[in-house]
Amino acid sequence: MSPWLHGLLYGVVLLAVLMTLVAWATWFERKFAGRMQSRLGPTIVGKFGLLQPIADALKLLQKEDIVPARADKVLFNLAPPLTLFFALAVAAVVPFSPGLLASDMDVGVLYLLALSGLTVFPIWIAGWASNNKYALLGGMRAVAQGISYEIPLLMAAAVPIVLTGTMSLGGIVEFQVQHGWLIWWPPGPGLAAFALFLVAALAEGNRIPFDIPEAESELVSGPSTEYTGIKFGLFYLGEYVHTMISGAVMSALFFGGWDGPFAPGLHWMVLKTLFFFVALLWLRWSLVRYRPDQLMAICWKYLVPGSLAVLLWAAVTVVGGPV
Repeated sequence: MSPWLHGLLYGVVLLAVLMTLVAWATWFERKFAGRMQSRLGPTIVGKFGLLQPIADALKLLQKEDIVPARADKVLFNLAPPLTLFFALAVAAVVPFSPGLLASDMDVGVLYLLALSGLTVFPIWIAGWASNNKYALLGGMRAVAQGISYEIPLLMAAAVPIVLTGTMSLGGIVEFQVQHGWLIWWPPGPGLAAFALFLVAALAEGNRIPFDIPEAESELVSGPSTEYTGIKFGLFYLGEYVHTMISGAVMSALFFGGWDGPFAPGLHWMVLKTLFFFVALLWLRWSLVRYRPDQLMAICWKYLVPGSLAVLLWAAVTVVGGPV
C-alpha cells in the first residue's frame, strides 16, 4: 500500500474513532462532574442520558448562525474549524501500537509541538474578528497564556528527546520498551518533566484552573462570545480533542506508549490515554480558576526556570553515563 493511501485510510479511521470518543466524552464529563457535585447530570435522552451527545449535536446544527454586522466575516467563520483542525492534526504522529500511525516522522515531537502551539491562533482570530471587547480580551489572554506555557511544555517534551536520542515518537516508545518507562528510568528527570508537561498541557488546553481566556464570570464566554450553533460547538470539540491527544502524547513520551505487562499492544495505549483524560477532568472539577497575574507568575517564576533545570538534569544524566 502506498504511503499516501495508508495515511488517508488511517486518518479517516482515526478521525471517526476520535470524534466518537470525544462525543461521548462530553457525556462522561457531565456525569463525572455531576457525581463530584452531588447532582445527576444527563438522564433524559437515552438510558442514563447516553444519547445526550447526539441530542446536543442536533440542537447545535439547528441553531441560527449569527455573524455580527461589523465582524470580519472571513476570519470569523474560519476560526472554529481551524481550532478543530490543529487539534486533530497532532494525532497524525501519535503511535498507538507498532506501525499504527499515519506518519512516523523523524521529527515527530517537533511536529506535534509546532501544531499544538498554533492552536492559540484560531482563538486569537476569533476574539479579534468578533469586534467585541470581551471576545478581544479573551483572545489576548489566550495568546499570553499560550505563548507563556509553550516554553515549559517544549522543554519538558525535550527531556525524552535528550534521554532517548530521537525526536520520533515511535522511537521514544521503542526505547522505553527496551529500557523502561521514562517516568521511572533514569530516576528523576523523567518524573519531573512529566509533572511540568502535565501542568503546561492543562494550560494549553484552556482547562480549569487555566481557563482564563473564557472566564464566564468576567468575559461572558471569552473568544466564543459571539458564536452560535455548530461554530460555538467546534471550539469545545477542539478542546476535548486537544485534551484526549494530550493524554496520548503523555502516554507515549513518559509511560511507554503501547508497552505494558502481559501483552503489549493497542489496548495499553488506549487505556493510558483514557486514564489521563479522566485525570485531567478530575483536576478541572477539583480546582478553581487562577487570576491572570497568578497564572503568569506560576509560568515565568517557577515553570520556565524549573523546566530549564530539568532539561539540564537530563543532559547531565546522559553525559554522565549510559541511560
